[in-house]
Amino acid sequence: MKEQRIKIDTEFIKLDQLLKLSNQVSTGGEAKVCILSEEVKVNGEIETRRGKKIRSGDKVEINGELIVVE
Repeated sequence: MKEQRIKIDTEFIKLDQLLKLSNQVSTGGEAKVCILSEEVKVNGEIETRRGKKIRSGDKVEINGELIVVE
């Protein structure tokens, strides 16, 4: 599994924004479809809320890639 590290300077980032920032999706609409289709896992659990707050230390899986938030 390919790993990508994303550093955030705020307390949290919303899941759909993280997917755009990491270039997994190109639009918010595309992020919404991926999330609602249960293609995204946060810390090993399927996540269907696109506004889910992702904090430093969280791990997001999508399309066989792991995004580690720092």
